[in-house]
Amino acid sequence: VKNVRFHSVEDIPFGTALSIGLIQCTAMLPGVSRSGATIMGGLMMGVERKTAAEFSFFLAVPTMMAATAYALWKDRALLSADDLDMIAIGFTAAFVVAVIVVKAFVALVGRYGFAPFAYYRIIVGSAALLWLAMR
Repeated sequence: VKNVRFHSVEDIPFGTALSIGLIQCTAMLPGVSRSGATIMGGLMMGVERKTAAEFSFFLAVPTMMAATAYALWKDRALLSADDLDMIAIGFTAAFVVAVIVVKAFVALVGRYGFAPFAYYRIIVGSAALLWLAMR
């Protein structure tokens, strides 16, 4: 991107961050990737590609927390105090794996750009369409 203005997450001003967050709403459309939408939105607003990927993952935190809180509230009648240890273990395992994957993805994007991710999406999407067509 030739017009890179923001090289770290701390450099992104509030208005730009809010705009990228609003672009995240396009992920409510079927087939739109939340992270893809926020990364592309960041790139269009002058955020460096590695920083756009990092910011996209930061934006996922409140989204995931809200979805988790909603799911727990919705299914509260099915939960008991005995489930808390399993929920804590699941949360911890998911958090550790997410940190590892995010670090690897951001490093990959920083080194190779988004091309490997785009090829992966095209290949997997094509395979899914083929599988659905053959059913």
